[in-house]
Amino acid sequence: MTKVVVEAGVCGFSTTITVVKLPSQRVRITLVSDCEMVSKIGGQLEELDWRSALRQKGNRLVYKAAFQCTRHATCPVPVAILKAIEVEVGAALPGDVIIRFEATDDG
Repeated sequence: MTKVVVEAGVCGFSTTITVVKLPSQRVRITLVSDCEMVSKIGGQLEELDWRSALRQKGNRLVYKAAFQCTRHATCPVPVAILKAIEVEVGAALPGDVIIRFEATDDG
């Protein structure tokens, strides 16, 4: 089991993503979120073929669900779902991802 927590930023919502590897190259995805829109994504992605999800064209399944359920194109949850799948199936090592805004001299 792989568990990822996403603190989305200004919206203030938190999402916990759990991915469990199943037989036949499938994964079960569970999303628990303070965000009603993100919770709907979980309903569309409960179980899927991880190979398809991680293919260049296949990962559109995750993004398609996200764009149907949310109003925010920059929501970080879809990429976190894909990263959690990668870790669960052994395609990547776990490591935190950080998006940091830095002050500029523009005023």
